[in-house]
Amino acid sequence: MTTKRFRFRWPIVALASFTAVGAVGGSVSMLLGQGTPPIEDLEPLGLTTWTLPGLWLLVTVAVPCGVAAWLAIRRSPWTPTAVLVASGLLVMELLVQIPFLGPSVLQAVMGSIAAVLVTLALVGRRSWSGEVAD
Repeated sequence: MTTKRFRFRWPIVALASFTAVGAVGGSVSMLLGQGTPPIEDLEPLGLTTWTLPGLWLLVTVAVPCGVAAWLAIRRSPWTPTAVLVASGLLVMELLVQIPFLGPSVLQAVMGSIAAVLVTLALVGRRSWSGEVAD
């Protein structure tokens, strides 16, 4: 009997959801100007508020990770692709931060989460496409 197994579904849901919720929190914090680094960190970009970086975080991390988690919950065959896209965007976000904010432990943690998500998506990819027999 052949059935779809959806390997690593719940770890993907958990990590992608955690990342999405964290990014929403970070975005809201930046949009409200609370708990942000000094605005001088953004002067090389010609920015005077954290509004644009807050929206950028929302669009490049929160939304893609939320979509990946939602697709995993629904057992969509698009889940591995969405996870890979979301992880790539997360890594891009982290690399963009480093020149302006310097490296941090949070970036290392989030980079590790991106690496785990990529691994889960690649290793579990065949089971999401229905190619695995039970």
